[in-house]
Amino acid sequence: MRLDKYLKVSRLIKRRTVANEACDNERVAVNGRVQRASYDVKVGDRIAIRFGQKTLTVEVLSVADNVGKADAAAMYREIADEIS
Repeated sequence: MRLDKYLKVSRLIKRRTVANEACDNERVAVNGRVQRASYDVKVGDRIAIRFGQKTLTVEVLSVADNVGKADAAAMYREIADEIS
């Protein structure tokens, strides 16, 4: 599944166009590398999204095309940022 679609389906970002713009503006990194919206998301990937000063890091647990609102949070788990 495309990165922009995954961000929308998992409800990490509200709209796919906003997810696409975030990727274009290099605000989304997968496994430590900035990726384009067309990146193919796989189980086990770590996605980091920058929202201004805050960065949200999640690990992909599942990839599904259609998910209900209640089940969207089960598609990923939040990872606490490690301070180095």
